[in-house]
Amino acid sequence: MEYLSIIFGAALVGLSYNIFLLPARLAAGGVSGISTILYELYQYNPAYVQLLINIPVFIAGFLLLGKEFSLKTLAGTFFVPFTIWISADIPFSTDNPLLAAIYGGSLLGIGLGIVYRGNGSTGGLATVAQIVKKYTGLSSGYSQLIVDGLVVVSSAFIFSFELALYAMMAIYVTSKVIDFVQLQSSPSKLVLIITEEEERVQTIIKEEIDRGLTKIRSIGGFSNKEKTMILCVVEQQEAVYLKKIMQEQEPDSFVVFLNASEILGRGFSLSKVHDTAK
Repeated sequence: MEYLSIIFGAALVGLSYNIFLLPARLAAGGVSGISTILYELYQYNPAYVQLLINIPVFIAGFLLLGKEFSLKTLAGTFFVPFTIWISADIPFSTDNPLLAAIYGGSLLGIGLGIVYRGNGSTGGLATVAQIVKKYTGLSSGYSQLIVDGLVVVSSAFIFSFELALYAMMAIYVTSKVIDFVQLQSSPSKLVLIITEEEERVQTIIKEEIDRGLTKIRSIGGFSNKEKTMILCVVEQQEAVYLKKIMQEQEPDSFVVFLNASEILGRGFSLSKVHDTAK
């Protein structure tokens, strides 16, 4: 499944290049940006350029990231230029830089995010980004943002300052979408409830929305009284319902709703388990 994810994601990366980035002349970082610049200057075939540049980077990835990562990188490294090559004459594309930055960056981010979730890479500076991520602890999106900087600066001299700004916009969109795809962002909410009516709030959560909770003893900073902080994760609709109930039945409780990007555990990534023992 990981290899299928890498191949599918790599295909999306190649399509984003031919449909959006190359026609709009956006050198949105990475080897694709370098190939866009070389195509503008010398009309070199982007598919061949990307394949040739990826060879030494692949060797570096093999040495620094390990055999398993490099085998998966090989799949991504091959399928991106392959997709670019077979879709070179694709009948629909856009040369509008704003549309290319938004939609091309989004499609590129989706593709790279899927590849990264498969623990792979599309080669080139994406491999460099994964090396940066490994040794710095930065997210994949921000690692990609850093290593793409030099390519964008170069494009400002080759194309124009305006197109370089659009390219930066595409890179930013890509970095955000990469993190979104990797985190599997969901509409779930983390609810923090600070209350003196611990048992009452616990009953509301268990009986009204059928969710588990965690209780933490705390001290009020203003009143200096002992209170209970209750943590509970709920779905979007449950959050709306819980908000209404708390406003009606526990107006003195302090309630905070936070976005939760990904939830692992019973009731979310795993099915609920109810204790039926008597």
